[in-house]
Amino acid sequence: MSTIKFTYYRWLIVALVFIATTINYLDRQIIGLLKPILEKEFNWTETDYAQIVMAFTAAYAVGLALSGWVIDKTGTKWGYTITIVFWSVAGMLHAVARSAFGFALARLGLGLGEAGNFPAAVKTVAEWFPRKERALATGIFNSGTSVGVVVALMLVPWILNRYGWQEVFWITGALGFIWLVFWLIFYDVPARQKRLSAEEYNLITSGQDQAASGIENQISINWFKLFTLPQTWAFVVGKAFIDPIFWFFLFWLPSYFSSTYQLDLKKPSLELLIIYTATTVGSIGGGYVSSALIKRGWPTLKARKTVLLVFAFLEISIILAQFATNVWMVVALISLAVAVHQAWATNVFTIASDLFPRQTVSSVVGIGGMAGAVGGIFFPMLVGYLLDSYKAAGNLAGGYNLLFTICGFTYLTVWAMIHLLTRHSKAVELNQLI
Repeated sequence: MSTIKFTYYRWLIVALVFIATTINYLDRQIIGLLKPILEKEFNWTETDYAQIVMAFTAAYAVGLALSGWVIDKTGTKWGYTITIVFWSVAGMLHAVARSAFGFALARLGLGLGEAGNFPAAVKTVAEWFPRKERALATGIFNSGTSVGVVVALMLVPWILNRYGWQEVFWITGALGFIWLVFWLIFYDVPARQKRLSAEEYNLITSGQDQAASGIENQISINWFKLFTLPQTWAFVVGKAFIDPIFWFFLFWLPSYFSSTYQLDLKKPSLELLIIYTATTVGSIGGGYVSSALIKRGWPTLKARKTVLLVFAFLEISIILAQFATNVWMVVALISLAVAVHQAWATNVFTIASDLFPRQTVSSVVGIGGMAGAVGGIFFPMLVGYLLDSYKAAGNLAGGYNLLFTICGFTYLTVWAMIHLLTRHSKAVELNQLI
């Protein structure tokens, strides 16, 4: 019996990656939504919670460095399999924690496992999409970071009200294993995918820099040479200073609205749903804009950096949150800020696949992601210190306002560094890394 051939199979692949990313962010967001409940049950301080977040980000940093290398060696199919099994088990183990230290250990495991998602996802897009479609494909899967949070906002209160906080971790952790069944059935590299039509295969390979044989390249790459290239450092800078900001929004926004506007996190929050839904629009929209510029004839890197500059200016608007007079003004400003962040993140991820050969994309994404996670280790320390200090002074909102101001001006600074590092750069050739 002959296999049915598909012409849009690459979009099924990116849908699978989108779902994996959604589960990834669902699992990591749970701790933020349960924070008001867990801090009462276990008597956490803001610093305790910051240390739990730091445990995740430290493990995430180590995991990114390791997983990028592993995925480039083993291939996307088995690399993704390993990482989702690891993080799903770690997610479930949160249910047996009974102290801040216990949760920190569970977060260590979750961070190590979840680190593999983005190196595997970006490599998948590099394998399955021509250059002109990569930013849109990246925007689609990256929107899973937003959808995962929205799903968490709906699913966690539902489970919490019917069962308890332990069951939240058991149930959500099991979702990764359901996804894995579909991944193993439907995924393979283009050259080995029997469901792929010749027409689509030609579209994919003709739009890539190297001929996409689909067979993992056996050339030995000198991993350390990546650190000698300005293109690598441009990606590192784009992640190191910006990733911690999104994690701040991810892990502290529920607590911010709970403390400042008395939101009941045992119920679905319309305010948070609006904010995190906006990130989905930003992720896909950011990818669409730069892809549209490339289709109109813009040089690839110029298109990416132009939209990054626009987004950097838009992000400054978050500093106005401190002058808002009601919750819905704050929701509007933060919605814009997180949407712009996701538009930025989509284009930074795409720069990695633009500037590096497919054989090294996971490694580059892992290195940059590690830098972002290292930033995520130190930024929560600042967040915890500022919020505890302002809380002791009876002005917790002032701590959040200062943090919003720091976030607002960071993007423009980072854009300037990316521009300086890439102003004379072109795509890295494979022979530069041998």
